[in-house]
Amino acid sequence: MEKVLYTDFVTTESLVGVLLEKKEIKKAITRNNLYKFWGKIAGEKFAKRSKPYSMMSGGVMVVACENAIVAQELTLRKTQLLAKFEPYLKSLKLNVKDLRFDPKKWVVESE
Repeated sequence: MEKVLYTDFVTTESLVGVLLEKKEIKKAITRNNLYKFWGKIAGEKFAKRSKPYSMMSGGVMVVACENAIVAQELTLRKTQLLAKFEPYLKSLKLNVKDLRFDPKKWVVESE
């Protein structure tokens, strides 16, 4: 009987390295980092009632809102929000040209 040697194990570091080289993974991590800044951008009051939901083509970020009133308030502040986003976008090398606020995307997280 031939002796089997198990030496072809793949290290965790090499797996992570391979994953981080993938364009889709890099993009998802970068977007996630951008989403973390939403509280600083929107302010405490709106951060509790809205959260980044997704990115659409053309640099449009969809923000889920608790209700239509929050969506309307944020829409009125869109220009200021985009201006506050600018330093974070530059550091992450992202392009967000517009914000879309959607109360239909809001999901209540169970505690």
